[in-house]
Amino acid sequence: MGEVFAVIMAGGVGSRFWPLSRERRPKQFLDILGTGKSLLQQTYDRLSRIAKPENILIVTKDDYFSLVKEQLPQIPEQNILAEPLRRNTAPCITYAAMFISKKDPDGIMIVSPADHYVGDVSEFVNTLKTAVSFVKEEKTDALVTLGIEPSRPETGYGYIQLDANEKYQLGEKVVYKVKTFTEKPDVETAKIFVESGEFLWNSGIFVWSASTILKSIREYLPEIYDEFERNKDKIGTDKEGKVIMEIYEKVPAISIDYGVMEKEKSVFVLPANFGWSDLGTWGSLYENYPKDENDNVIQGNNVLTFDTHRSFISVPDDKLVVVLGLENIIVAESDGMLLVANRDFEQQIRNIVNMIKMEKGNDYV
Repeated sequence: MGEVFAVIMAGGVGSRFWPLSRERRPKQFLDILGTGKSLLQQTYDRLSRIAKPENILIVTKDDYFSLVKEQLPQIPEQNILAEPLRRNTAPCITYAAMFISKKDPDGIMIVSPADHYVGDVSEFVNTLKTAVSFVKEEKTDALVTLGIEPSRPETGYGYIQLDANEKYQLGEKVVYKVKTFTEKPDVETAKIFVESGEFLWNSGIFVWSASTILKSIREYLPEIYDEFERNKDKIGTDKEGKVIMEIYEKVPAISIDYGVMEKEKSVFVLPANFGWSDLGTWGSLYENYPKDENDNVIQGNNVLTFDTHRSFISVPDDKLVVVLGLENIIVAESDGMLLVANRDFEQQIRNIVNMIKMEKGNDYV
């Protein structure tokens, strides 16, 4: 097997984090954790402990090409793969796999979103190294996903059922064959999953060889594979931009989970526990942020709270904000836009943003 490559998917809008996350500067380019680095920069730092810098690719919307260059100047420009249209993860991963296979036909791919929270970076690195070893030495045709040990019956994540009858011991870790994938369940089903001990959260972090994933895409998503294969000689040349636009105008928008992982037979899961969250919502950020004595998360230097509990308040430092007698709310202000919402309704924020776009125009999203 060849060298290890890391692919960071950084093209999303992050509309559920509105108004902080906006189309012109979405959440992966923001320091929403208050660390001094954006989520993209933190993801790069983690993966640079496993893959050489020249082997790290960023797949992003072409609108964000300059933002990636600004935040990761150490990335060679040719390693920033610009998508002209949003087509979900299957075309994105096909694009990266084709790019890698041209550089190293035996290359191993780690695929990770740019906007995850990882509490224990050392454990994250050790887990991924185990997955890489499994693909290199145990099952070279395996598609591996990291499964997160669930801490609650979460309805916002997909679930993976492991097959305890087929497992591989790698040091202290065990890799299992996947029995089933289940998309976001209702709360009662989620409770059953968690209580059974057979289910893990689907992290959306994958490890496989470029050749193996391309083989699976060719079998299950030929309409995507054929478009890239027909034009692969132009990837990595000055004709790449034009041909990628032509490809993306033709291929369907589909996730790698639905298009490949749920159909492929040789899929495995490595249980992981490194303090993970996908940071998809205000609630997930709330869970992973320090809280005051009233269980409030406060972002902003001039926030005063009175009889307020279990709330998330995020405002610019130059705004004096007083919150009195409220519970379980989100108050978020950015660029003159203000969100006040019950935390239980946060899943509706994406739909609200779409309504704002239709009624008020792009300036507000």
